[in-house]
Amino acid sequence: MKLADRVAQTRVPLVVQNCSTARVCVLNNVADCAEEVARCPLRFVLSDDLTRLCTALAYSTGSSTLECADLLRVPATLLWLEWSTTPWESELARYGFASDQTIVGRGGRRGALLRASPDGRRGTVRAFWSKDVEEEAFASSIEGYFDFDVSAGEEPESADGEQAPPFHVVDHAHQGRDVLSRCFRFRFERSWREYYDRATMSTAERDALSRHALGTSAIIMPVILAFLLLLGTRAGLPRRTETFERLNRAREKAGKSPLLEHVEVSCPLMARSHGAEVRHGMVTRRGPRLHHVRGHLVRRGNELFWRVPHLRGSARTGTVRARTVTWTVDPVSAH
Repeated sequence: MKLADRVAQTRVPLVVQNCSTARVCVLNNVADCAEEVARCPLRFVLSDDLTRLCTALAYSTGSSTLECADLLRVPATLLWLEWSTTPWESELARYGFASDQTIVGRGGRRGALLRASPDGRRGTVRAFWSKDVEEEAFASSIEGYFDFDVSAGEEPESADGEQAPPFHVVDHAHQGRDVLSRCFRFRFERSWREYYDRATMSTAERDALSRHALGTSAIIMPVILAFLLLLGTRAGLPRRTETFERLNRAREKAGKSPLLEHVEVSCPLMARSHGAEVRHGMVTRRGPRLHHVRGHLVRRGNELFWRVPHLRGSARTGTVRARTVTWTVDPVSAH
């Protein structure tokens, strides 16, 4: 079952009780977002190869400094997208991110709900996940808000007018020039913020909590940006709509909730590298050691050049037919 269906079918609220005061409160979580996910006009499900490409675009050398905010827009005022955890985490591992070994290979999913302005340039985003194909869905206590039109030195304003102390993710190696640092801010969702404000925590404990909560959301934002960038190219992305008409008729007769219609999007056609798969112990070679070269993204005007990840070294494993992919992006029209 897709993560969108798990969210849309959740009805049980998240109720917590303070062990010291016995006070009971309800925190905003998956059940509170079920209706919005169910009525999303656009729900995208990324294929595994597109998940890997978006993750590589997001975290390869050179991608974080790409100035592409003027090319980005959310194509609907309410949008859902999700992907499988396995290809996402395997690609992250190639760029130095540690994975949670307790959930590797369990088939979990990641997703996000975006609420955007009519021009798609401002909005909020919230992260969702499941750790297992059979496990319940979870929503982050942190939500992000963005403004792609903000200038350097300005602060993005919350699209819903909610005033809360924001968190700022900065890559000091690139002096905050990347889109995430400039255009995004993060905050605790209101019910979670009020809940933590009532808790008795030291400064160190609160900082650790904030960093952990922020980590569940901020890490997926560059992947979302890469997807929006590819979605806005002239060639677009190969897509196929899943309606589940026949299956849903059977589910309705069985008293089950219908599965949500969604659009499956896959990787754009790219020249494949020959010899990219190498089995350990089967290649003996002299000279340069066969090694993987990271991808690199460069922008020139409205064209994006993606130097695809490739192998370099012994020719015995094959040759790379093409290493550069060019995408053309139409400028976002002014409203």
